[in-house]
Amino acid sequence: MTTIAFIGLGNMGNPMAANLVKAGHAVLGFDLMPEHLETARNNGVTVMANAAAAAKDADVVITMLPAGKHVLSVYEDIAPRMKKGALLIDSSTIDVDSARKAHAIAAKNGLHSVDAPVSGGTGGAAAGTLTFMAGGAKAAFDAAEPVLQPMAGRIVHCGDAGAGQAAKICNNMILGISMIGVAEAFVLAEKLGLSHQALFDVASTSSGQCWSLTSYCPVPGPVPNSPANRDYQPGFAAALMLKDLKLSQEAAQQAGAVTPLGAEATQLYALYSALGNGGADFSGIIRFLRGEQA
Repeated sequence: MTTIAFIGLGNMGNPMAANLVKAGHAVLGFDLMPEHLETARNNGVTVMANAAAAAKDADVVITMLPAGKHVLSVYEDIAPRMKKGALLIDSSTIDVDSARKAHAIAAKNGLHSVDAPVSGGTGGAAAGTLTFMAGGAKAAFDAAEPVLQPMAGRIVHCGDAGAGQAAKICNNMILGISMIGVAEAFVLAEKLGLSHQALFDVASTSSGQCWSLTSYCPVPGPVPNSPANRDYQPGFAAALMLKDLKLSQEAAQQAGAVTPLGAEATQLYALYSALGNGGADFSGIIRFLRGEQA
């Protein structure tokens, strides 16, 4: 049994922590929101008064936080108080520069560290089928892998410090672009009198096949588990997609990469979110492309 501190028990963090409890680990948790702590307590997590208290005696600390500034603030707070040789795993989606700074804080305090953002959304978090994209030294990854296993469907070591975040940003830029492309195709099909099912049956077995179509189809019917069948309840919220696309464009600018489709996707999701749809699933962008306001 490993003692694991889990800091950030929101929509992703709570089911992830619950799966660690189910795997037999002792999980100490902290979050700023009382309702999140209550859910965690009901899931078998031992709720702590603050992040430092949770991390002090832990073998592993996992963070799932909104942005790089939050991760760095927590690391600065907890790292000096942790046991030497303990492991920090950050599963937040943040910018690469902040991820590398977090690794530096860990190293300065004699700690191992891995940046390990996830793909799979709340459904994957609950089912324990997330994909973890990990960056860090091989020894740190080897220590992190068995801890991540109860939450994971797949774990990929992408490279050194920050490589996990780089992979996540690139992956989600692909996802944002491809969802817009699939949604545009369905909007065109509607105008041409082609049924949703007919387009799906053709594209899902032809060269248009992609995850946005076959796993997360943006129209109701063809994929029963897609958010389109639940009036676009997330899932993966449009505001989170916009956050990740902005990270991709910041990274592209810093690296000197040309990403015109990524830039356009960022603008479209910014407009969609500005109309009050940030809390809707990102596949709901199809409603914006139809000219609907909701």
